[in-house]
Amino acid sequence: MLDSPDSPSLRFRYSEDLHARAVTLLDAVEDAADPTEFRKALGELVVEMTSAGMNYYFLKPLELAKGGFLSQQSAAFGISSAVRIMSPFIRSTIGGMDKKQLLVIAGYLRHLMG
Repeated sequence: MLDSPDSPSLRFRYSEDLHARAVTLLDAVEDAADPTEFRKALGELVVEMTSAGMNYYFLKPLELAKGGFLSQQSAAFGISSAVRIMSPFIRSTIGGMDKKQLLVIAGYLRHLMG
């Protein structure tokens, strides 16, 4: 069940390009007779959105705070490493989902995109 619209939420900004690609892919998943055809693409989208979110929540404020170059580079490396470690798990988990599960993931992403 999705959270109540009255619940507090914390969302992030991401590129228009990523948004357009996400909407196109979610439309395709939701309209497909066999959404399992989009497992790989949906996994990649989740990885990319995860990376964008981590950058927005951590790197952006560090940049705005004018954290030193070394701090920013270290943080970027750490986030990049974390995403690299998580990516295979995300891809394999989504890659093993059935039609119903993929539609839940697509619906939840739409919910987050609000």
